[in-house]
Amino acid sequence: MAKRIDVSGLSAFYGAHKAIDDISMTVEPRSVTAFIGPSGCGKSTFLRTLNRMHEVTPGGRVEGKVMLDDENLYGSNVDPVAVRRTVGMVFQRPNPFPTMSIFDNVAAGLRLNGKYKKSALNDIVEKSLKGANLWNEVKDRLNKPGSGLSGGQQQRLCIARAIAVEPDVLLMDEPCSALDPISTLAIEDLIGELKERFTIVIVTHNMQQAARVSDRTAFFNLAAVGQPGKLIELDDTERIFSNPSVQATEDYISGRFG
Repeated sequence: MAKRIDVSGLSAFYGAHKAIDDISMTVEPRSVTAFIGPSGCGKSTFLRTLNRMHEVTPGGRVEGKVMLDDENLYGSNVDPVAVRRTVGMVFQRPNPFPTMSIFDNVAAGLRLNGKYKKSALNDIVEKSLKGANLWNEVKDRLNKPGSGLSGGQQQRLCIARAIAVEPDVLLMDEPCSALDPISTLAIEDLIGELKERFTIVIVTHNMQQAARVSDRTAFFNLAAVGQPGKLIELDDTERIFSNPSVQATEDYISGRFG
């Protein structure tokens, strides 16, 4: 079930270096929110704080609060591993488990989370592959290695793996940057379908992609190299791309910098 994200006063650090500073925003359920901004402004760092992946980096820590509906994801009694089951992630480059079959790639998270009967696993794997618009392409070779698929198929396999455990939120960190235009279009169409079931947040450097797939867009920037990234503006995507409130946003989307 899609859930609402409320972030307040969030800063993230790598050791003594502050990567992002005092970010507050709300991400509505069953919507797509795109993060845009120049390289190094903290988009991906902020995305990773939403499922506590930032902590995996040595020295990574945060200050502030991330609420998923009524639950503080950084509460003292919250298990980060449980957070990552609830808030799934798809990375920049497709990363199927290379030694696993297509079937086992999708089932991997389910098997970690508990015991399932074979029939139940079969049903969930099929449902997830259909949800990722991949079933018809792989249904006759589920026992073949996932690494044998094309790049676009591998990314959809990773999306199937992520949604198999029924997360509430799906994070996507530049999911199309390594894909060809046809595969990119397939992923974009899929995002439009998945938002009916999940809250989706996507980082992209492609302005046209942000305009095509998102309902709301957040623009991040930094004052200078070495300074922390900040949220400059968050609004409906149509408004961001037609009449932004901040001059820096207009300068970025019009190509004057970045």
